[in-house]
Parts: sequence; structure tokens; C-alpha cells
Amino acid sequence: MASPTADALPPRASEPVAASDVSLEQVRKLAQLITRELAEKGGGHPLFSLLGPNHESVPLPTDVLTLMQQLLAILASGDAVTVVPVHKELTTQQAANLLNVSRQYLVQLLDEGRIPFHRTGTHRRVYSKDVLEYRAHQKSDRRAQLDAMMRESQDAGGYPELE
Repeated sequence: MASPTADALPPRASEPVAASDVSLEQVRKLAQLITRELAEKGGGHPLFSLLGPNHESVPLPTDVLTLMQQLLAILASGDAVTVVPVHKELTTQQAANLLNVSRQYLVQLLDEGRIPFHRTGTHRRVYSKDVLEYRAHQKSDRRAQLDAMMRESQDAGGYPELE
């Protein structure tokens, strides 16, 4: 028999969730409120609590609040969110979707050893943690390259035709 806590949790869904037009303004207000409170008061003590249907209050830990802030900021910008556990196995198509690349390109990355993978029978599988690490590394590399290009441009006098 499942525990009462497990019964209360919604099933995991891999489908993206987006704020509806009706709730978008409310999501923006929540995002602003949480961002402001975290910036002003930090994480010393619980800043918010959830109030249940029977008026029971449960304080939200700062790490949960920070996660909510990130989720709400994404939703407030109009984007959808998918929550994926870090140790979840992904198919090559799911991993490609997460990176916004073609499956063929992802397979090339796997074959080059740039993203670790394992096989389940004849199928390649990757852990979401590894895909997310690759994405973060790529983002960091792109930022560093862009910064270097900007420095080179500034050292060469910038764009005088725009002045």
C-alpha cells in the first residue's frame, strides 16, 4: 500500500507546462514577489508558507523557494517548463529535444564521446544529468567566445560607423 504522502503527489508528467493567458499575470506577480523577498531578506529563515485547505501552514525551505523563483520566471516569460529528474534515462530523441538539436547530431555527439551514454540492448540511452551538464558547458563556452569577440572588437576600435 502506498503512503499517504505518495498518494497526494501528482503523477510525473514529461509534457511541458505553460502558464495560460488567464494565469500569466498572476505568475508574473508571484515571480516578482519571490524575487524581491529573496533579494531583500536572503535565505536565513523561511520567507513563505503554503496554506493548506484545512488552514495548516507549511514553511517553504529557501531551496524550494529558489526553484519556484526559477520556474515562475520562465513561465512569466511565456515559455513552457518540463521538470526532469537528473538521473532519468532519456532516449536519443528526448535528449536531442532537450538540447534543441537533431537526433542525428546528438548521436554524433555521443559517438565523439562528448556526452556519456550507455546501451540498453541496441538502443543508446543518456542520463538527463549528462545532457544538462553538456548544455551548461556549451553555454559557458559560447559566453566566453562572445566575450573574447567583444574584447577584440573593442580593442580594434569598436564600430566607428555606429558612432
